[in-house]
Amino acid sequence: MSASTMLGQGPRIADFLAPIASELAEAERIFAQELGSRHPFVQQLVDHCSAFRGKRLRPALVLLCGQAVGRLTPDHPVLAAVVEMIHTATLVHDDILDESLVRRHAATINAEWGNETAVLLGDYLFTHAFHLAASLESTLACRWIGRATNLVCEGEMNQVHHRGDLDLDESTYLDIIQGKTAELIAVSCKLGAHYAGADVETTERLERFGRDLGSAFQIADDVLDLWGEERVAGKSLGTDLFKQKLTLPVIRLLNVAPLEVRREVHGLLNQPGPETRRRLRDHLNAYKTLDYSWTIAGRFVESSLEALAILPPSQARTLLEAMARSVLRRDR
Repeated sequence: MSASTMLGQGPRIADFLAPIASELAEAERIFAQELGSRHPFVQQLVDHCSAFRGKRLRPALVLLCGQAVGRLTPDHPVLAAVVEMIHTATLVHDDILDESLVRRHAATINAEWGNETAVLLGDYLFTHAFHLAASLESTLACRWIGRATNLVCEGEMNQVHHRGDLDLDESTYLDIIQGKTAELIAVSCKLGAHYAGADVETTERLERFGRDLGSAFQIADDVLDLWGEERVAGKSLGTDLFKQKLTLPVIRLLNVAPLEVRREVHGLLNQPGPETRRRLRDHLNAYKTLDYSWTIAGRFVESSLEALAILPPSQARTLLEAMARSVLRRDR
């Protein structure tokens, strides 16, 4: 799940990261040091997947949420590195599940070295993340990250279970994305706030901010999978269709289209081919499912902004608000 869709056409990523540049650099140093291997092949794999890690959204949220409520501590860069390891592991495993060939203009691990190597690398990243989290004085981070990772896996398994389910409803879809994508973003915000000394209410509000932000982000990513261009996105697109994973635009289409259109769409989804994406887009456009999807994403963005209202004015809060609004900045 690339963060590139999230930051879209809004301010440059450097504008978001400038106030946390030194802490983010420390998180990068910790990430590289922790994953360093004496085996050249393992190091090659780690270096390769580092190239498609994207905009460092989750570590940035750990740090910005910490700044928004108090002062950053030496634990914050460690936590930022931990959530980035978890996220990178999920990317490696996602590419196996989706049989993706490209991520951020580079070959995926599974495409270059095979599924066995990709599975093991994902496991390597997961175990390093928990080893690093356990280095903190409190076990709280391990518990929170462990629970979030379990929910991510539940969401992925639930999505696999519903492959080919052409009766999937919007509520189930939202439940899936809140697990597989939003939960790790939510815990990143929660950790940043708690370790900066936030009270329980503020920590919970920032967790909600992250969950709503993550939900909007995944809807935007699902829109990109249908309407985006691979040369711009830098990753394989259309994989949801080929894996028969229904996303919000398609669910909406099947809810509002007349019977004859639904029958044609069922045929396209049951036997996906090279022209499926193009042909399906004609129906998606006709029934305004793109507008509908942006409307739902916009509701999550508004809810995330409401959650931030508990914070005092600050540069960090302003940047968090800008991150949320940037989800909706697209060429429509």
